[in-house]
Amino acid sequence: MLKIGDIAPQFNEKDQDGKVVTLEEFKGRKIILYFYPRDNTPGCTAQACSLRDGKSELADMGFTIIGVSPNNAKSHLGFIQKKSLNFSLLTDEENVMSTAYGVWGLKKFMGKEFFGIKRTTFIIDENGVIERIFDKVKTKSHFEQILESYKN
Repeated sequence: MLKIGDIAPQFNEKDQDGKVVTLEEFKGRKIILYFYPRDNTPGCTAQACSLRDGKSELADMGFTIIGVSPNNAKSHLGFIQKKSLNFSLLTDEENVMSTAYGVWGLKKFMGKEFFGIKRTTFIIDENGVIERIFDKVKTKSHFEQILESYKN
């Protein structure tokens, strides 16, 4: 598992429009890189909408928001349109990025075990270093959770 102070793993994934996005292109900017299990599910929708609603305040602090899930571009585009999301979502259909960030693994839900993304947010600084990690995400108030971590 990655920890604070580690160099963030490089990535090369497509967004909802099919454009390849890399970590390198964000050099000099802070990133909120959040991994979530699935488009259009209650928790994932609450988290995305919280970040959407707080985007301008986060942008004022210098942050760019990027979401990542195993969903394909078509699913992401529909999610963005349906919920008026104002940031990009990357497709990680082969789980390469989520594996590199240590968030792909065995999960339990309703007594069943399966592999999937463990909801996690990484704050990456201007130099590509992991500044904060949220592995206990408050989906409905994730934007506020991030802000609060910078006030303390």
